[in-house]
Parts: sequence; structure tokens; C-alpha cells
Amino acid sequence: MTLFLFALMPSLNEAAEVIQEADALLICAGAGMGVDSGLPDFRGNEGFWKAYPPYAKRGLGFTDMANPGWFQREPELAWGFYGHRLHLYRETNPHIGFDILRQWGEGMKKGHFVFTSNVDGQFQKAGFSDNRIIECHGSIHHFQCIDDCGNPIFSSDGFDVEVNEETMLAKQPLPTCPSCGGLARPNILMFGDWGWDSSRNEVQSSNYQEWLESLNGGKLVVVECGAGTAVPTVRYQSEQIARSFNGTAIRINLREPQINPPNISLSAGAAEALQQINSLLNK
Repeated sequence: MTLFLFALMPSLNEAAEVIQEADALLICAGAGMGVDSGLPDFRGNEGFWKAYPPYAKRGLGFTDMANPGWFQREPELAWGFYGHRLHLYRETNPHIGFDILRQWGEGMKKGHFVFTSNVDGQFQKAGFSDNRIIECHGSIHHFQCIDDCGNPIFSSDGFDVEVNEETMLAKQPLPTCPSCGGLARPNILMFGDWGWDSSRNEVQSSNYQEWLESLNGGKLVVVECGAGTAVPTVRYQSEQIARSFNGTAIRINLREPQINPPNISLSAGAAEALQQINSLLNK
């Protein structure tokens, strides 16, 4: 154990005790959850431009690129951005922390659920059941027709987007709708996005509410990993649910771990903190 984590031992012990006593586990995850798997978190334009220099040359930041307007104005640029990420997420393996969380959840009397703003599909890849996950910003592994032709959301399986990494422009052919043949886009909620098809998210939301209602007085622990303040959706969710269900939230965040007691703050990376807590549980 590093000296850094040794200083966190009282909080780690407290976290292990809360998890040991819990009947249900809610996992809340932001972009920082994937960092230990090798994924970029795009923290600020400098981090984004370091990962993608061609966008720096054009002065385009992450929020500029995560805009549905590019699919109409410059689809090769839009699919260059999302096609590269699709390939990256397909090739990335979830870190050990995902397995630890899944094992904890499977051992809970009242089960578990995942609430995540990540669009990378890493929880499904780590073996979590799809009907126990809500992806509040959608998923890059699902597409929709940009013309809203009536075709339902469809899987990205079978679609490969070739990207020129020097220009970050996608090469033809681009993904198309299997019904009308028009251009497709990822089923991701982007900035200023009025065309997002929320039907898949609505099913997930229904599953989530049903699970919350099933807790029926059970002791809930919320484990939040890598959720920042820039887009605080996940942080709000973990705090709100912990408060509403008289549970305890454990915030694991290397840069922004602050949370009010009796919730628990751990200034650490997700994989390292989860492994240390798991070691304590196994003792």
C-alpha cells in the first residue's frame, strides 16, 4: 500500500464496514472511472487537445465536437470524432475495479444498479447485466437515424468507421440507417441536442425506478467513482439517492473527493481504492 493510501486507512475501513453491512449497492460512475483502464477523461481543452492534436489546430474543444450539428454540416468530422472513440472503447478492457463492484453487487441481498454518464459500455463489457444499468447520456454502441425516419435505435455491431488520425476525418462509407439509408449518428446525448432518441434511456429509467422501489427499507450504499463537478449529474444522483434512502455515499475521486458527512470521501483513483476496500472485506 502506498503512503498516500495509508493516510486514507480510517476512511477505507469505514467504507469497507458500510459495504459489509449493506443490503443494496448503487454504483455511480463518471469519466474518471475509465481512466484506470487507459481511457482519456478529456479534463479541460488542454487534456482533450493532448489526446487529439488535430482538434487543437482547428481550435475545437470537447464541447465543440460533442455537438450534433456536425453530422449535418461536416459528417466526416463528426464521425471522425465518434468513430475514433467507438474503436477506442471497443478495444479497451475494463480495469479490475469493475469486477470488484460486480462481485459486491451480486452478493447484495437486494441487488445492485449502475447509474453512469459514460457512453463507453465498459460496465456491460465487465459482465454487468444490461437491465441493471442506466446510461444517462446514452451509449456509443447504439446508433439512431439523424432524419428520425421512424427506425428504432439499432446496435453499432457490424459498423466500422475508418478514421484518418492525422486529420481526424472519417472515411466513406459512414454509418447509415438500415431503414431509410440516411446518415446515422451515435445514440448519445450531446450538447444542445434536441434530436436525441431517448427511448432506450426511458426503458433504463423505468428499470432503475423499479429497482429503487424494491429496496423497501433495505440498507443502501452508494459507491461513486470518478464523477467530477464540470458536469455534476452523477454527483447529484449519488447524493440525492443516498439522502432519500437514508444510505451512505462513498465518493472515490482523485481530484474532487469532497462530500458532506456522514458520507465518506476517498481521494484516490477508482481501481486502487476499490482494491484496497476489497482487501479489507476479504479479511
